Amino acid sequence: MTATTTFYEQTRTQLTRLGLPGGDPHAATGSGGTFADGAHFRIEVPTVNTVQAAETLLSESRRRGFTVNRITETRGMYRHTARTIGEYVALGKEYGAEILMSVGPRAGYDIGASVHTPEGSRIGYRLRGQEQIVRAVEDVKRGIELGVRGFVVYDEGLLWVLGRLRNAGDLPAGIHLKVSAHCGQGNPASAQMLEMLGANSFNPVRDLTLPMIAALRQAVTIPLDCHVDNPRTSGGFIRTYEAPDIVRVAAPVYLKTGNSALEGHGTNPAPAQLEDILRQVEIVTEFLGRHYPEARQSGTERALEPAGAVPHREL
Repeated sequence: MTATTTFYEQTRTQLTRLGLPGGDPHAATGSGGTFADGAHFRIEVPTVNTVQAAETLLSESRRRGFTVNRITETRGMYRHTARTIGEYVALGKEYGAEILMSVGPRAGYDIGASVHTPEGSRIGYRLRGQEQIVRAVEDVKRGIELGVRGFVVYDEGLLWVLGRLRNAGDLPAGIHLKVSAHCGQGNPASAQMLEMLGANSFNPVRDLTLPMIAALRQAVTIPLDCHVDNPRTSGGFIRTYEAPDIVRVAAPVYLKTGNSALEGHGTNPAPAQLEDILRQVEIVTEFLGRHYPEARQSGTERALEPAGAVPHREL
């Protein structure tokens, strides 16, 4: 066997026939993809769990001269009043930002104790029993009635249900279904499966290398939602210097940034933490302008991308 022999060549060829990459490509491989508006990246701030926090982030980013394209609420819609959800929606319209709300029922709020054990933590936020599926669909319907058009989904079965209801016309065609990193997916086959089930964007696990992210991009056409930094409970890493490369290999991509200011997920940011979030977003924006000036960011004049605006791969 020579040094240039490719290991596992037959399996790699078979996977390629399935529309998957033969392996994790070299990180120098660029994506070449864009959003429908021609932009390469957008900035997303997750764990924005109060209206006050959302308003501060959007107004202060505008005042300081950088753009937040997406605000993601992660506490759960059923923990907010109708008035509060309406205020989130109004802020999105005022600032031209996407507002994504999380489906409320999830394992962490259920009476099942398994998810709170070391073994059960592998469940993530997935749903337990069919009644929780029913309630999750009801949560989405309530959000739609209040003007929400983007939803964070934590369960692959629920994604499949929502995608089919959307296709059947039981839910609006334009709703955006985002798969959370809490689903624990991080390879091209899983990414392609989620796209088939109806995902409009996909948040892989947080610690993927650049070649791994590039492999995801080869497998799907939907935007990727990639963490540039993270709370301490999820590793606490900060990848600011990798942000330009993430855009290069993953475009179209949402760069999720600001969470390193928080202790964990599902929390309400304090004023001092909001300042740290804004600082991190500004730093990431600065580094992209400095090291990858050719990369374009979407502006705030655009509305939430309708489902299907980024064409799905034929699978």
